[in-house]
This record gives sequence, C-alpha cells and structure tokens, in this order.
Amino acid sequence: MTPELPEALRVALTVIDVLEGLGIHYHLGGSYASSLHGLPRQTQDIDLVVDLEEGVVSALVSQLTEEFYVDESTIRRALKSKSSFNLVHLDSGIKVDLFVLGDEDFDRQEFERHRPEVVQVDPERRVIVKTPEDIVLRKLQWYRQGGEVSDRQWTDLLAVIRTQGDRLDLVYLEQWAERLELSDLLERALRTE
Repeated sequence: MTPELPEALRVALTVIDVLEGLGIHYHLGGSYASSLHGLPRQTQDIDLVVDLEEGVVSALVSQLTEEFYVDESTIRRALKSKSSFNLVHLDSGIKVDLFVLGDEDFDRQEFERHRPEVVQVDPERRVIVKTPEDIVLRKLQWYRQGGEVSDRQWTDLLAVIRTQGDRLDLVYLEQWAERLELSDLLERALRTE
C-alpha cells in the first residue's frame, strides 16, 4: 500500500487490533483484499470475516463502543444466523462489515488458507488476508449471485488473475470452481485474462 494509509484501512486496523486482542480469528476480504492481490483501487468497503464465539460478544462490544456505533443484539442475531453485521466509525462514518464465518466446506477451507500480508511498510504492519485464489472464487460467486452483471466484481477478479499470474494455484481454483458450480465462469475469466 502507500506510506499514508487510506482512512478506511486505518479504521479497519482499529477493529483488527480489537479482534486480535480478544483472540478472535479473522481475515480481510472484499475489495481491500482484492486490491492487495490485484490492482489497488480506492474503496471505502471494508469486509472482515470473523470466527466469532458467543462468549466474546460482550467484550467485543465493550472495546468498540467508544469509537464505533455497534449493536450487541444485531451481532448476536448475526452469530446465530451466520450472517453479517456492521460497525460504523463515529468520527468518519466509515462502515466495517463483519461476516460471521459460515459452516460450508468452502467457508472453512478459505479460512484455513488465509495468510498474513503487509498493509503498511513503516512501521511494518501485517494483517490476515484471503489468498488470491479464494478472492477469485468468492468474487466469482458474488458475480454469479448478482446475475453476472457486476463490472466491479469481474474487473477485480480479473485484476487478481493478471497480477498473480503463474503464482495462482490453478489446480485448487479448478477443483473448487467445479464444487461451487463456477467452472464456466472461471474458464471465461482465465480466457479473458
């Protein structure tokens, strides 16, 4: 990234500090993750996937309340339904979406594969980020679910494919694309690239 962190990423790092302090496993996904592995682009969209247990919800709320609008009952509902909730940074209005880790095989697989990536150089700061392959697969899912019309999803995943090139694990991509019924889209994306 750049020496001066974008405000949205600074806000996300505040949340990540709390998650790490509470021992909550997470990874950065969405547009920031695809920017790290593809082409950087300006975004206010911060997505974190969290492996959240009910026993830490009150502590999480307590530690975030000073800087964020956070609703404990919404978090508890999201935890039960394996859905998402958001935090709104009070000073900037920046929203951080937290997605509760799902129970599907792919949810677990991508969570096991995530890895630390540098998001700031001086001083060095690393956060846990989805792998490029899992970003491509997830964006293919979102593209399909959105009726295959989202230029943003398609452009992001193509940028990751182009930037990563031969470093991508094509066997992994093809196996999961088949399981997720995305083989046609993956094939198209690899051809387009």
